Amino acid sequence: MKQTNRQFILSMVMLGALFFIFGLVSWVNSILVPYFKVACELQTDVQSYLVTFAFYIAYLVMTIPASFLLTKVGFKKGVEYGLWILALGALLFMPAALTRSYAMFLAALFTMGTALAILQTAANPFVTIIGPRESAARRISIMGICNKFAGVVSPLIFAAAVIRPQDKITMDAVQAGELVGAAKEQALDAMIQGVILPYVILAVVLFVFGIVFYKSSIPDIDPNKDNKSEGDSGTDRKSILCYPYLVLGVLALFAHTGSQQISIATIIDYAGSMGIDMLEAKVFPSFTLACIMIGYMSGIICIPRYLSQQKALVVCTVTGLILSFLVLLTQNVWVDWLGMNAKLSIWFLVILGIPNSLIYAGIWPLAIKNLGRWTNLGSSILVMALCGNAVMTLSYGALADKVGLDKAYWLLIPCFAYMIYYALWGYKVEHWTKK
Repeated sequence: MKQTNRQFILSMVMLGALFFIFGLVSWVNSILVPYFKVACELQTDVQSYLVTFAFYIAYLVMTIPASFLLTKVGFKKGVEYGLWILALGALLFMPAALTRSYAMFLAALFTMGTALAILQTAANPFVTIIGPRESAARRISIMGICNKFAGVVSPLIFAAAVIRPQDKITMDAVQAGELVGAAKEQALDAMIQGVILPYVILAVVLFVFGIVFYKSSIPDIDPNKDNKSEGDSGTDRKSILCYPYLVLGVLALFAHTGSQQISIATIIDYAGSMGIDMLEAKVFPSFTLACIMIGYMSGIICIPRYLSQQKALVVCTVTGLILSFLVLLTQNVWVDWLGMNAKLSIWFLVILGIPNSLIYAGIWPLAIKNLGRWTNLGSSILVMALCGNAVMTLSYGALADKVGLDKAYWLLIPCFAYMIYYALWGYKVEHWTKK
């Protein structure tokens, strides 16, 4: 798709803003988990991780319907609708806060997850078509940096906009058992209503941005033309399931998104178990996402000049497994760093962001290669694998209720072990049975 230099820059800015929004509404979940645990009086870890479950399970449920919607209305209109649905989800925070209903908050988060299923399915092709295909990987990395930068700032923005000084006093008093009865209910009602104004502002911004994006100069995508351009690659396979490397890749992506979400969404709770309060612990997800940004920039420099995408995937998955063992083996070692006294293991959890940064980009092309006429469906199924964010964090919460937050990080080990298998051997499996 040919564009003038001015149109190209405008398109990149618009798409960068879109990916920033993805990160803003996704990564704020890391602070919503402990916030709702106090505000909605949740009793178990598994209940609190329903936040990430409700948000990310939408990828499993809604990605295929999202594909049908985009085929019907077009990708550009689909982005507008997706942003409006995202705005609706943000508005649902208002009645949820007024009633302090955790179920209504979960419904709002599911609505926002549904919107992102539409937006994620639509946005990636735009990054490809606005410039030369040979530089698409670099544009995708830039979009990834926009997404992760939003993740760095989103917990900080939430804490600044929502958690007032009196809220910290309320949280401390509730957790210490000093507030009971009607006084406790009144204090928590006042605290939770702090989310209303920021989310109403967010809804207005999203609604307006939806209109601006649709009216922008970014070219639309013809899904039928896109399908034809892929061709059939000379394949005669009767089902998408006849591509083992895709199926195994979906499982690898499930393991990756789940393990990455565990390392980010649980870290504030883990810091809390060390006696670090939420307002101090809010920086840990930002540290992790800053490490992911470092990884992205390293990838831009090193791939493919010094490392192929597949070799980078091997390096990252092996490094991830080593760091996961270090998270488990250093839980009795305490260090003073950056003004916080914490277990050394939490810093290894932070550093895990560096290898995690390049795993998604490594798995995707290996899983989607040579699918021919099945390419669009294969892409949709890979997006569905993002439900690993939902399933693995809920599994972590269930395990943490039984063995503790620290020991529950054992879940990381099988995830990285499987990703190593895929990086070395799984992506080569062309047929389920040897010919």
